[in-house]
Order: sequence, then structure tokens, then C-alpha cells
Amino acid sequence: MKQQILVIGAGFGGLWSALSAARLLDMHKRNDVGITLLAPQAELRIRPRFYETDVHKMFAPLGGLFDSVGVRFVKGAAERIDEQARTVAYRDETGRQGALGYDRLVIAAGSELARPKVQGLEAYTFDVDQIEAAVRLENHLKSLKNRPESVARNTVVVVGGGFTGIETGTEMPARLRAVLGNEQDIRVIIIDRGPEIGASMGDGISPSIIEASEHLGIEWVLNTSVTAVDANGVTLADGRHIESQTVIWTVGFRASPLTEQMSSVRDVQGRLHVDENLKVLGQEHVYAAGDVAYAATDDLGNFAAMSCQHAISLGRHAGNNVAADLLGVAPTPYRQPKYVTCLDLGTWGAVFTEGWDRQLKLVKEPAKELKTQINTQWIYPPAADRATALAAADPTIPVA
Repeated sequence: MKQQILVIGAGFGGLWSALSAARLLDMHKRNDVGITLLAPQAELRIRPRFYETDVHKMFAPLGGLFDSVGVRFVKGAAERIDEQARTVAYRDETGRQGALGYDRLVIAAGSELARPKVQGLEAYTFDVDQIEAAVRLENHLKSLKNRPESVARNTVVVVGGGFTGIETGTEMPARLRAVLGNEQDIRVIIIDRGPEIGASMGDGISPSIIEASEHLGIEWVLNTSVTAVDANGVTLADGRHIESQTVIWTVGFRASPLTEQMSSVRDVQGRLHVDENLKVLGQEHVYAAGDVAYAATDDLGNFAAMSCQHAISLGRHAGNNVAADLLGVAPTPYRQPKYVTCLDLGTWGAVFTEGWDRQLKLVKEPAKELKTQINTQWIYPPAADRATALAAADPTIPVA
């Protein structure tokens, strides 16, 4: 009977885990180990692009790719992990329950937007966390032209001045004008707890964010938070009310709730602590990749961020190492010392930095060209050709 590797999730971490495991099995000419990937869809959803238009197109089908490398796909959502029995219970799209056994498990279930108990948040906000939510926002923006002209209609409020909030906010002036016309007096406001514009991004990037915001006419409201949302806007901690019919929530992300089922140490974002081979600490048969893994990238105290940049490499290492564990061969310790940031800033351009201290390298159009290349080429899966796909899953390939 074949031993089984089970991967939960078809995001960047899960996809590359499955491909990398298949690569190592192929290298050792082993056909006595099966690989199964469990996810709600056989598609890679290009989450870094959900702030853009035409978001319904932001996915890549994976069925052919899985077939080409011998990965079995099971359509369903994981609901429960039983460490002792080594099974994962799931529910398919019809509501029917099932269970999958494993000899080794890779949890790569991703992350989700944190949703604090803010009055009106669930009823009146939009987000770009999942493709369905981003499509809902896009449809809402298109519908604004059918509403009576008002300050609230013409105002978009983005809550959160981090990476997602900035990319979403700087895209909004062009998106609003495309719907309402250039003659309309539009407003885009970013609300952030930080003391300065782009404070969370560091000194290397913040000057570009400030310049882009001025160029695009984006307003920042700093040193405050949103305490309530209603049909006509947001109320701030100091009592101010900003009128808006489009409030986009981007504050904070947490690892998949599946991590809470593990009897293992987690960080403040719910990510599972892993060793250098990405095995979950305290577990003999479980690995983690992508946004659910709290993994050291180097020996300097830096840890992987919730980003495709890290998820791709984490996946390649987790898949390789979970297969190596079953085969009894040496693992490849995860290390990703090079870190880059490429932040889209709407029609102004973009900014590109290198290093955890974010040393400025490119701005405006040159950075925008690189961002476009990353978003439309680099992060997409390989072709559904066995040799090409397996070669691309080598964990020693640098990702940056």
C-alpha cells in the first residue's frame, strides 16, 4: 500500500509543496508514495492582484498541472485535523463529508483577513481578501454610477495603511474615475493608526508613498482607528464621521483557523512554529508552508512574511522535505536571506527595495514595470508539462 503525502491548500504554499514533493519522488524514481492535494478549487488564486480591476480573471487553473506530475486533487474544504489518527476531515461542495489519511501532512491553508468586533464591519465594509470579496467590491464600484451624486458616493475610505491598504488605496482614484468620470470630485482616504504616512513600510519607502499620495490626491487620516461603520461612512475613535458608501477593510491577517487545532506553538498571527526543515515543532508527521508557517528566513532574526515571495519558497522546501522524510534522504533546510519589497502605487508608479531594511532601488515607472512582471508572470504556476513543472519546483531556486 502506498504511503501518502497530503497537502492542504492550493495557494502558493500548497501548490509548490505538491510540485516539490513530486520532484523529489521523481528524482528517486519512487512510485510507492502518493501525493494528494485538498482544496476548495483546483486553481491558484492570484491574491496579490485582488486590488486590481477584472479580478474575476485573477486565477490559474491547476487541473492539468496536477495531472502532469501525478498529484491527485480532492475538491473540498478541510475542517478537522486528527493528529493521532493522521486523518483530515473535509466537506465537499455538496456538503458531503469525507476524510483523507496521511503518512505526512503539509498544512498550507493560507491566511485570512482579521475581522475585529467593530460595529457595522460585517454589514457595511468591503475587502480584497478573497476573489469573491474582491469581485463584490468591483461590482459595487461599477454600480456607483447609478446612484445619486453625493459626497458619500464619491468617497472611498480604506481602513489600514499597510501593504494591502496602500496598494488598494492608490489604485482607487483611477478606478473611481473610470466609473464616475473625470469631472467628478472624488476622494480617497486612507485611515491608519500610524503616526506618519506609510510608517509601517519604513523610511526607505515612505517618501515614495507620500509623493504618490500627493500626486494621486489621496488623503491620510493618521493616529486613529475606526470604531464603527454604517451605511454612510465611518466613525473614528475621536468621534469624527467620514461620509462614504465604499469602506474597504484591510487591517491585519491571521493564519488559517486550522492551525488552532494543532497542539503546537503558534505566533500572534496564529502561524505554526517550524524547524529549519519546516516540520511543525512538536509534531512528527506534520509540516507547514506559506502563511501558516512561522519560519526563520536566516540566522539574523528575520521570519517569513505572509507573502507569495516567501510562500513559494516555503512550499518548495516543505514539499521537498516531507518527501525526503518518507524516503529517508537528507532534507534541504529552508533559508531565504534575500528579501525584497515591490509596492504598487497606482498610476504614479511603484517602489522597489531590497533587504529587510528596505534600501531603495527603483521608483516610479521602472519599479512599475518590475511590479507588472512580478504580478503577471513570476508568481503564476508553471506550464502543465511534467519536466518543466518538476524543474521549477527545485527548492534551491531563489525567490526574489
